Amino acid sequence: MTVGPVLVLNAGSSTLKWVVLDSASEAVVQRGQASWHGSDATRHQAELQAALERVPEVAAVGHRVVHGGARFREPILIDEGVRQEIVALADLAPLHNMAAVAGFDAARGRFPNVPQVAAFDTAFHSTLPEATATYALPWEWTTRFGLRRFGFHGLSVEYAVGRAADMLGARPSRAVVCHLGAGCSVTALADGRSIDTTMGFTPLEGVMMARRSGSVDPGLLLHLLRHGLTVEALARGLNEESGLYGVSGVSGDMREVLARVDAGDPRARLAHEIFVQRVVSTIGAMTATLGGLDTVIFTGGIGEHSARTRAAVCARLGYFGVQLDEAANAQRQSDTDVAAPESMVRVLVIEAREDLTILRQVGAVVILRREHDDN
Repeated sequence: MTVGPVLVLNAGSSTLKWVVLDSASEAVVQRGQASWHGSDATRHQAELQAALERVPEVAAVGHRVVHGGARFREPILIDEGVRQEIVALADLAPLHNMAAVAGFDAARGRFPNVPQVAAFDTAFHSTLPEATATYALPWEWTTRFGLRRFGFHGLSVEYAVGRAADMLGARPSRAVVCHLGAGCSVTALADGRSIDTTMGFTPLEGVMMARRSGSVDPGLLLHLLRHGLTVEALARGLNEESGLYGVSGVSGDMREVLARVDAGDPRARLAHEIFVQRVVSTIGAMTATLGGLDTVIFTGGIGEHSARTRAAVCARLGYFGVQLDEAANAQRQSDTDVAAPESMVRVLVIEAREDLTILRQVGAVVILRREHDDN
């Protein structure tokens, strides 16, 4: 049983991506993208409405939802109650969840009788051990506010590790997935199961990103608040004015940063060096957690397209047995092993295809509902 054509909407922190996929063949019927910045709900709605006007009739709609909290650990049909619960989680992912809600509303207007399914980035990381997921905070805070590390980019990581199994002929037993793009995360996978990841309670924790800071000493943040910075200014600075953009003063786009590096810009060079350092040190920590390393996977816009960044990271992982094939890395095609033949660790570059993970989850939910209705 197949679903028919499925629209997958991915309302991210910097882009709106949509794709219509044939559920039987997983072939792309239509694809599109628009850029946005910040959390302007009016602009989100306008972009979505314009996009959906060009979309053909579909049988179902799947949405990437960044934060599912402790409530959502599996994909789910969207009704008004689910919508409101996702709105309630927006404080934890301010650049993402409300964009997804705008997608729900726009799709409901365009396809009023079509089932919609929410697929959650946090769900894949529900396997995190308690020692990894729990913050060392007062226990009363933890229980009262439901504090824990949730992890993100799970839809991308799930696809990447599945694709790695196809490429290698077996699922890697100790893999590290580096999803590097506008948002960046590094995840440790033991036999395909997430056991540690850099993003935490929100998508702000972890490695340096395009415009997000990644992890910062909490004492530094308290210092800024005590010296007059407002909570709103702090949130804006950490989420939209930090990372590659904040250090370089040029852009959050790695291509533009590297162009400025080549032009001799010292701040751009520092931004790239910090980015590489954060990723390298995190891979080291994840390898220790795994007890060794078999496979490193690069995905996401930077992970897929910046051969220079991959080379800089891998050059510092030689002590793990990583050896890069420089020619393969420079001339990389989609879904390729760019490690040298003698490398003890495989280095895979895999196209980010959250859309296929979402498509499969939509199919499972919609077919289950049909079977339930038939009975």
